[in-house]
Amino acid sequence: MGLLGGKKPSIGLDIGSSTIKVTELRESKKGYQLANFGMVSIPPEAIVDGAIMNTSAVEDAIVSLLGERKIKTKDVVASVSGQSVMIRKITMPAMTEEQLEEQIQWEAAQYIPFEIADVNLDFQILNPGDEEGNMEVLLVAAKKEVINDYVTVLRDAGLNPVVIDVDAFALLNMYEMNYPIMENEVVALVNIGASLINIVVLQGGRYVFSRDISMGGNLYTEEIQKQLSVSFEEAELLKKGGSRGEDTEEVMRKEVDMVIKEVSEQIAGEIARSLDFYSAASPEAPINKIWLCGGSCRISGLSEAIAKNQNLPVEILNPFRNIEANPKLFDPAYLEEVGAQAAISVGLALRRAGDR
Repeated sequence: MGLLGGKKPSIGLDIGSSTIKVTELRESKKGYQLANFGMVSIPPEAIVDGAIMNTSAVEDAIVSLLGERKIKTKDVVASVSGQSVMIRKITMPAMTEEQLEEQIQWEAAQYIPFEIADVNLDFQILNPGDEEGNMEVLLVAAKKEVINDYVTVLRDAGLNPVVIDVDAFALLNMYEMNYPIMENEVVALVNIGASLINIVVLQGGRYVFSRDISMGGNLYTEEIQKQLSVSFEEAELLKKGGSRGEDTEEVMRKEVDMVIKEVSEQIAGEIARSLDFYSAASPEAPINKIWLCGGSCRISGLSEAIAKNQNLPVEILNPFRNIEANPKLFDPAYLEEVGAQAAISVGLALRRAGDR
């Protein structure tokens, strides 16, 4: 599924709000091999709620990351999410894909809160027809302005964007490639970034629900900054369990831990509210398990807070689980440590130009 279509390999570039991640995969007889992976930080506020605010900072970061990783591939798959993207499952009379292509603009106008002229539309038929002669269609709309900003930044960085995907589908592709799909199992994939949380619910490996929440790991930093009167940089360090090497360390650590616990409970509550929307619509298919990924998913106590709130097993995803990585080129301990952050870039790297 992609909002911009181009089967040669491409790099997956996940432009997050605090780091940009790149993954390059090679197909082998056995599956996939990791050809490249790396990440680079970008300045705060360069990307806000999925929209690029500081074009030159993002472009410079992409150029330096590709240079540092010596990546020569120019075809790139990137993704968008947040307020500018809408995903909706709709039911309509059964018809062919060609007929749907003609009618989708009219259908979409009823469901999309944006002006149809201002969005890129895509669709996928989930279920071609039931006894009543209706079919289920997944409708995706993303604001052209946001897509164009991403395309411009990628081109200015010397890349050729072949697909612009949506974070939710990148997560789905990554999960499908790495984990066995059980017939009726319902799982929630929760990607916790710095300023955005993507939630995708899959049933038997098929998309059933998704939602983006405008909050993330930055909330910890902001609260530590506010409650302990420290700088953004110091708050980031304290959030990650670092210390300032002062005599008052023990007292400060306790205060930091209290803030982290409060914020974890707040984030767990927001995730619960989104999952309640799914549960209310599909009471017959309760969620069996929650998988976490993203740069903030390993914050101390967060997975426990989510597990307690939902009373469900919670585990951290490994996007490299089924990908062969040469230990001479990629330190296994490093991949283990940063793996959860690679989820979307791995999902994007699985895409090929011209895919649907």
